[in-house]
Amino acid sequence: MLFRDRVDAGEQLVPRLKQYANQAEVIVLGLPRGGVVTAAAVAMALKLPLDIIVPRKIGAPMNEELALGAVAEEGAVMLDERLTSLLGVSREYLDATVEKERVEAARRLHKYRGNRPPLNLNGKTAIIVDDGVATGATMRAAIASAKAKGARRVIAATPVIAPDTLVQLQREADEVVYLEAPSYFSAVGQFYEKFEQTEDEQVVALLHKIKKI
Repeated sequence: MLFRDRVDAGEQLVPRLKQYANQAEVIVLGLPRGGVVTAAAVAMALKLPLDIIVPRKIGAPMNEELALGAVAEEGAVMLDERLTSLLGVSREYLDATVEKERVEAARRLHKYRGNRPPLNLNGKTAIIVDDGVATGATMRAAIASAKAKGARRVIAATPVIAPDTLVQLQREADEVVYLEAPSYFSAVGQFYEKFEQTEDEQVVALLHKIKKI
C-alpha cells in the first residue's frame, strides 16, 4: 500500500479506530514531528483531543537512522543492549547522545506546547500515532511514557510497521492498530508518495487547532 501523504495515511487508519470516536476518556498522542500530522488526521475524524508525546531516538555512531534505543520525554532510557554490544558502542557515546536527546526533547516540548499543560492521561486510553514504525524504539519509549503518566490503556497506531517490530509492540501495548506490515521494509518513506520533512510550526498549528474539540 502506498499513501499519498501523512494526512491520507491517518485518514486510512480511522476506520480501524472508529470504536473510539467521541469517547471522553480517549486521547490521541502524536509523535513529533511527522507523526503529529497523521495523528491530527485521526483526532479530527474521531473528534478526539490531540496532544504530543516526545521520545527521542538514540542513533548509532556513523548512522543516526539506526536506533540503539530511545529516551522518553521524562528522561527514562530504553536501549537495545544486544545491538549496542554488537556494534561496540562506547558508554561515553551513549551518555553524550542520551543527554543531547534529552535536551532536544525538552526543547520540542516547550516549542510545541508553550505554556499550555499536557492533557491528563491518568485513567485514560491513549492512542499513540506515528506515520510509520521501523525499529520501534521511539514508539516503545512512548508506550512506556504513557503508562508512566497513568494511562489505563495504550494503543499503538500506525499506517505501516515492520513485521518484527509488530511482534515486539504487541507484547508492550494493549493493542497495535496498523494497515500494513510488509515483509520488505527499508524505511518509512518508501510507503509514501510525499514524505517531506514536517516543520515545527506545522506541529504547533495542528496542536493549537485540534488540542481541545
